Amino acid sequence: MSPAKASYGSWKSPITSTLLTSAGIGFSELHLSSGELYWLESRPDEAGRVAIVRCSSDGKITDAIPPAFNARTRAHEYGGGAYCVFGHTIFFSNFKDQRLYRQERNGEPQAITPEQTPPRSLRYADSRVTPDGEWIICVRERHEEGREASNEIVSVPPNGSGEVRVIAGGYDFYSFPRISPDGRHLAWTCWRHPQMPWDGTELWVGELTSNGSIANARHVAGSASESIFQPEWSPDGTLYFVSDRTGWWNLYAERREKVVPVLEIDAEIGVPQWLFGYSRYAFLSNRRAACVYDKNGMEHLAIIDLHSNQREILPVPYTVFGSITSDGDDTLFVAAASPTKAAEVAALEVRGAKVRVLKRSLNVEIDPDYFSQPQPIEFPTSGGLKAYALFYPPKNKEFVAPEAERPPLLVICHGGPTSATTSALRLAVQYWTTRGIAVVDVNYGGSSGYGRSYRERLNGQWGIVDVEDCINAARYLEKRGDIDGKRMAIRGGSAGGYTTLCALVFHNVFAAGASYYGVADLETLARDTHKFESRYEDGLVGPYPAAAELYRQRSPVHFADQLSCPVILLQGLEDKVVPPSQAEIMIRALRARRLPFAYVAFATEAHGFREAANIRRSIEAEFYFYSRIFGFTVSDQIQPVEIENL
Repeated sequence: MSPAKASYGSWKSPITSTLLTSAGIGFSELHLSSGELYWLESRPDEAGRVAIVRCSSDGKITDAIPPAFNARTRAHEYGGGAYCVFGHTIFFSNFKDQRLYRQERNGEPQAITPEQTPPRSLRYADSRVTPDGEWIICVRERHEEGREASNEIVSVPPNGSGEVRVIAGGYDFYSFPRISPDGRHLAWTCWRHPQMPWDGTELWVGELTSNGSIANARHVAGSASESIFQPEWSPDGTLYFVSDRTGWWNLYAERREKVVPVLEIDAEIGVPQWLFGYSRYAFLSNRRAACVYDKNGMEHLAIIDLHSNQREILPVPYTVFGSITSDGDDTLFVAAASPTKAAEVAALEVRGAKVRVLKRSLNVEIDPDYFSQPQPIEFPTSGGLKAYALFYPPKNKEFVAPEAERPPLLVICHGGPTSATTSALRLAVQYWTTRGIAVVDVNYGGSSGYGRSYRERLNGQWGIVDVEDCINAARYLEKRGDIDGKRMAIRGGSAGGYTTLCALVFHNVFAAGASYYGVADLETLARDTHKFESRYEDGLVGPYPAAAELYRQRSPVHFADQLSCPVILLQGLEDKVVPPSQAEIMIRALRARRLPFAYVAFATEAHGFREAANIRRSIEAEFYFYSRIFGFTVSDQIQPVEIENL
């Protein structure tokens, strides 16, 4: 049957907004304990609840905590590292009260930390249990009225019988407390304001005493200009870690108190530490480890000989890896994806590279002929430099457009901004391409995955370099003839929302934009955000308040009178990272200018939408908005969104 002819934007798609949320399960933080595999599973259909899932040795998958519990910590606001397993016992942070709980195999969760006053003022993350089972060592974030939160490493009695003891403090932030196999040493990373963890961190090691305290701590590596990531102990007690001392996050070991390279390549093993609990390498033995590295936007899984430093790339069907662990022998467990595979949890046998899928995030079969394959592009940008993106042309096996027509383009600005887009299959991208809208997902200067120098392009240039790269990606595609240059829109969330608003206010390139919980006023953000990011802008813009005038010059809200195109803003009213006041300030400016705009607010959402109904509503509202602005007829049954001044 020949494809039907229809204008771009009006194609009927099998990828519905309901499918986005049913396939929106996220997998993270794999742990293997006593022959059983555990992972975290975020579930939009359960109001964003995070479940701990157990896969037994016979492949049976069950939830390991009751439905009333949500394994999610608010440490650093973004969380991560919400649980650990010791034998068959799970220790986890519960989102509602932020207390630590103990979950036995056949029992009910029991709180092991005291009730908090005020509620949720003590937050625990990144825990590990000592080999003798006597202590939980973890990061604690302590909130007190009228002062900045305090971060420290603490030891917690696992049965809740004693007091929580602070064993490391004095730095602004801590992460990765890791206990040696013999229980005699503890490694951790720490850093101070104004560094972010991808700017500079320190790696320390101390003796772990029988009463859960630290003695004789010493500095191993790292500084204000060297970022350390994921320290781990090998089975024989050798300390390994990732460092970007060469300009790339590579793997090192400490042997006889001397740091030696294990894998030095022009590729990234580490990632920006927005969350606790990352894992990018795992030991198969004293001699072998498996590690994930990112080279030119594609990730690879390699086996490293820890003595000869030789590596072998495994031929696996994945290009993106979210978490990795092992059985200490020949089997790896990964959360991974590819351009044709949505995220899944899989077991990989190293010998023979056999793959056994344990659970898929997408259980609905979609003909791959509907999927647009990401095309990596390298394009010229400002200053004679190159930048990178993934281009997704429209694709739907049931439709073609009129011959002379070019598709609208949606430019996606990832959040962070110190982050990156990946090649993983995302139905949220295919939602657009199957309807006839081209997408370019930009890894602008400042993105991770291309080395430290590329990451540092954004230093002092936030709102300039990122915006210029997004504009130049769009112009590159227009010049190639891939898209309609008069129907280009730009969208982003959080920091990507800021890039979106800057592009719309300070440039006249795009015909529409969508800001998801985006930053409109940098000064408000500098004054009204949480501790983890409270000095982030020092590097991206300049020290505040000394650079207050520069903050004002870079804030779209002060130049809203330069807006010349419609905008849709989407916001969670419980957002503590980018407060609703940011969107509301922008709305007042848009209303005063009488420009077409829509505002969609969600009362129960925080930073990043988690509830299925809200995720569906947001993307449908955005699609409806573009249909009105670009003049195409949608084929979906969508609840209209109110557009003022249209």
